[in-house]
Amino acid sequence: MGNNKKFYSKPFIVFCWLIAAVGGLMFGYDIGISGGVTAMDDFLLKFFPAVYAKKRFAKENNYCKFDDQRVQLFTSSLYLAALVSSFFASKVCTNYGRKKTMLVASGFYLIGVALNAAANNLIMLIVGRIFLGFGVGFGNEAVPVFLSEIAPLNYRGAVNILFQLFVTIGILCANLVNYFISEYHPWGWRLALGLAGVPAFMLFIGSFVIPETPTSLIERGQLQNGRTILEKIRRTEEIDDEYNQIVRASELAHQVTNPFKKLTQPSSRPPLVIGMLMQVFQQFTGINAIMFYAPVLFQTVGFKNDASLLSSVIIGLVNVLSTLVSIKTVDKFGRRALLLQACCQMFITQTVIGIILLVNLKATGSLGRVEAIVVVLLVCLYVMSFAWSWGPLGWLIPSETFPLETRTTGFAFAVSSNMLFTFIIAQAFLSMMCHMRATIFFFFAAWILIMGLFVVFFLPETKNVPIDDMIERVWKQHWFWKKYMDCDHDINGHRIPNQIQP
Repeated sequence: MGNNKKFYSKPFIVFCWLIAAVGGLMFGYDIGISGGVTAMDDFLLKFFPAVYAKKRFAKENNYCKFDDQRVQLFTSSLYLAALVSSFFASKVCTNYGRKKTMLVASGFYLIGVALNAAANNLIMLIVGRIFLGFGVGFGNEAVPVFLSEIAPLNYRGAVNILFQLFVTIGILCANLVNYFISEYHPWGWRLALGLAGVPAFMLFIGSFVIPETPTSLIERGQLQNGRTILEKIRRTEEIDDEYNQIVRASELAHQVTNPFKKLTQPSSRPPLVIGMLMQVFQQFTGINAIMFYAPVLFQTVGFKNDASLLSSVIIGLVNVLSTLVSIKTVDKFGRRALLLQACCQMFITQTVIGIILLVNLKATGSLGRVEAIVVVLLVCLYVMSFAWSWGPLGWLIPSETFPLETRTTGFAFAVSSNMLFTFIIAQAFLSMMCHMRATIFFFFAAWILIMGLFVVFFLPETKNVPIDDMIERVWKQHWFWKKYMDCDHDINGHRIPNQIQP
């Protein structure tokens, strides 16, 4: 019993999970705050006066009054910066560790917050967004990997989903801020953007407190330190199997001098394709279109400014509570069951919303009170199903399926895919809504149908499978992906059989 003094306490271990997950709070707050700020008159008057004039013109087309490329650039520039920075983050994550990558992420984000809150012109605003993007790129690279590596096997799904839970909490906090600050003229938008510094500061300080993951330490040659930390976080000295598994994975990783080249090999294709497609599909559910522009969307269907912001708060609360459902169920029912159930629910809700708007919302005028309330309820049902499925699992599955030798590099491709398609959706949604009108919801519904078929045929179950045992127990057992595991190629292009470990 005396040895217990060397182990971390359970509250401290949970504290480490929560501090890392604050990276999701930064990401989520930004998602939520962007749409609210772009609906504030003071913000539009200062940076986008032409959009303000269009918004105030009573006869303006309902679907087109916010269609402005510069407004969309304000939102989407962050994701373009995050896309690029995720590859640099991959190198930092591998060479210097997960916690230092989170430290860098918080530093970039704090610079971006300062520039945005103090912005006096559009250039300053966009530069601030780019720094925020660097922070998001580094944070979204490091946090899910950190959580998957530090979590015990039987809780890995739940611990990793803390990232997405904090994303949803960030969105809810942003919606609350938007709601209460919209009446503070003319500086309310500055406070809304400046409060993004709170989670960034928490992550900055927390990065000095939390331990590095055993996997990262062992990967960087600190074997004894890695073993010590593993004993501390597992709260037992009986960690030989897990330790030896990480060491073997690390030895294999060191044989790979170019992880980018390794990712081009057939054996890397299953986790790479799935990791990237999970992120692409996550965006084509239409969720960020809803979250970015929820206040704008609700103004479009007829809610006044305060009512639309309040509706966004309700949606944010639904988002948080439903993510808790995922934490409770993901390690019990598995990844596939949650994804397939959600596909059905999202497909139905998107289709019905499209039908209601197509029939009842013309270019001018607004929905009737009953129809508008039904749209809000359907959006809540849609967000509910996303929040316990594609939201958290889009990050969980890529973080747990790459072998160590390509983990940070492969996850960088997943993160960059997310940021690329988040950028595309953010930049295109308002224009799509202007041109496609209500049929934009049918567009997303069609993608959800494709996603469901992908899960049925190509996504294996990874519940309760050790991260470094995925090749043997998942990929080599799958009817489609096993053919990619049979052989790779050497530097001369010759086929070399993969060695199956006993």
